[in-house]
Amino acid sequence: MATDTEMQEIRLDSSRLYREESYTDRRMGTLRKLSPVHADGSDDPSRDVLWEGSTSLLTPAGTLPLNFEIEADNFSSALEHFPAAAKEALERTMEELQELRRESSSSIITPGSSDLGKLGAGR
Repeated sequence: MATDTEMQEIRLDSSRLYREESYTDRRMGTLRKLSPVHADGSDDPSRDVLWEGSTSLLTPAGTLPLNFEIEADNFSSALEHFPAAAKEALERTMEELQELRRESSSSIITPGSSDLGKLGAGR
């Protein structure tokens, strides 16, 4: 367990701050506009506005949350690109899940392995 002296200080990076505005239809998802700001809260026009989307899909295993960046220059463009960005995020997530399944199915547990304890063996 980490002691107070070992714990890293938790601090926001004042050179990378954004003001967040959220828009939602309360049904399919949320669109977030991240406007860059200086440490004093004033607008920072030297950095680009970022757009992010989020949605949740129902699966047999439960709700799958998706969060994704959207390439857009303005609000209407972000709305237009939301479905394609969500689809890409879903495809990426499914590929990652398949890779995790492949990795877990190919792992071999041998006697004396530290993984046996995780499975409840030897108790």
